[in-house]
Amino acid sequence: MSRKRVLVVDDDASGRFALRDFLEQEGHDVAEAATCEAAVTAFRASPPDAAILDYSLPDGNALDLMPRLRAVDAVVPFIVLTGHASIDLAVQAIKDGAEQFLTKPVELRALAVILERLFENQRNRRRQIVGKSREARRAVDPFRGTSPAIRRLASEAERVLATESPVLIQGETGAGKGILAAWLHRKGPRADEAFVDLNCASLSKDLLESELFGHEKGAFTGAAAAKPGLLEVTHGGTLFLDEIGDMDPSVQPKLLKVVEEKRFRRLGEVRDRHVDVRLIAATHQDLASLVQEKKFRSDLYFRVSTIPLVVPALRERPEDIEVLARDLLDGIGVEMGRGAFCLSEEALAALRSYSWPGNVRELRNVLERASLLSESRVLAPQDLRFLPQPGAAAEAGEANATLGEVERRHIERVLRAEMGRMDPAARRLGVPRSTLYKKVRALGIVVPRG
Repeated sequence: MSRKRVLVVDDDASGRFALRDFLEQEGHDVAEAATCEAAVTAFRASPPDAAILDYSLPDGNALDLMPRLRAVDAVVPFIVLTGHASIDLAVQAIKDGAEQFLTKPVELRALAVILERLFENQRNRRRQIVGKSREARRAVDPFRGTSPAIRRLASEAERVLATESPVLIQGETGAGKGILAAWLHRKGPRADEAFVDLNCASLSKDLLESELFGHEKGAFTGAAAAKPGLLEVTHGGTLFLDEIGDMDPSVQPKLLKVVEEKRFRRLGEVRDRHVDVRLIAATHQDLASLVQEKKFRSDLYFRVSTIPLVVPALRERPEDIEVLARDLLDGIGVEMGRGAFCLSEEALAALRSYSWPGNVRELRNVLERASLLSESRVLAPQDLRFLPQPGAAAEAGEANATLGEVERRHIERVLRAEMGRMDPAARRLGVPRSTLYKKVRALGIVVPRG
């Protein structure tokens, strides 16, 4: 542990000596001053980690001195000592910023404990300041760009910041739904509370239930102790449920109770618990279609989609690719410790002409891979190694296929991607649903069932 510096301000030389001797034995460095003016000079020369101030000094008192010292460094804690204590004086000293008010002769072991507690509180405050500063630096702006699509999303998101109603963020995988959710929390009224995220697609039904609601001891095999769920951890803050469309149907009624009544039960518990959370959900799926297919509860859908926000795909905002790429490269350069990377005009043109099925996440992956493998800090088109998409090998042979065969294969790929759902497949193909049905019948396509 680093040595702490303590300033002792007392016009009694014997009192200063006793404190200095004890504090140095405790491993601290000690500076001394006998007057208010000397204390200010010493404080400015090297702000201490704590200051011990005698109340009565030749040119003033501790209540006069504390504001002058705090103007130099606002986080240094003060301990005020006096030989003539009164309740009124103690109250006034604490009001004016003293952390402790002690009477002389001071119990040295008690003083050591108080100082250690003050140093720990100071460390925690500094950690919080550093943490907030680091978080601010790392916070990603979900609205970087000038495209109409991203400006529209920014405007809509600004308007819903203050509401407590559930928000449903829709968009393709990798488009930035999680980044938008974090921004809504960071800028909203619950910013000082917890932000907890859970991916509903990554857990089985039992694990999802246990993680979300918690469980009591003995609720199931292996539940050796009670465990609070994420709802309790998030109390007062924001719960972000990513890929809510993949939530098991048996868990959905319990989540509906949380949204509507702010109540839930741990697994194995018989009483309800109250919880106050703001819900933000996200999905890349068409929840309305899932409701029609009886895979998602309609009442939960209407509750979580009170405020819908749609994150545009990267291919819908090509004019934003350059600024996004430059931001990502700046961050990648810092992380790699190799300085800044930049893109040649030809590389930029290659980025703009690509379709980006993986959206911003894929853009970052491409740039990170290029930065790692390139010997130059100016990335060229040959550095941008786009990964082949599923089915790319089969598509390579389509140059020799007839127009009907190409059309049939493309419709089959889209139907597989949409798990046989005709409405989203028609939208993706850019045709009316009736036209898609006619094509399916005419080409003999077997519609897959999700």
